[in-house]
Amino acid sequence: QIQLVESGGGLVQPGGSLRLSCTASGFTLDYYHIAWFRQAPGKEREAVSCFTPSDGSTVYADSVKGRFTVSRDFAKNAEYLQMNTLKPEDTAVYYCGRPTRGCRNWPTLGALEVRGQGTLVTVSS
Repeated sequence: QIQLVESGGGLVQPGGSLRLSCTASGFTLDYYHIAWFRQAPGKEREAVSCFTPSDGSTVYADSVKGRFTVSRDFAKNAEYLQMNTLKPEDTAVYYCGRPTRGCRNWPTLGALEVRGQGTLVTVSS
């Protein structure tokens, strides 16, 4: 059974940092595109990043560019989203997913083959 599990969310003050983890089971993360999404209450899903394994590149939403960074730990079969200089508008449930069509349709991305349950990030003083 393929599965993605996120962790690392929590409450942080504006300007602070958090690192989210997305751990895969049932498949090897190395070979797949993984995207991070967020959804705030009353808002549509927003793609935050998408990693392309063939060249190791990551595309980021303009709203997080320069503040968020994706990395991978192949030994742990995990991907991380390092979030720095957090703002109140970053508050959302964050989840990772495996887009059916990779990163080609950025930022829409479309259907996901699998996604995690999400982790809540709250940026507030």
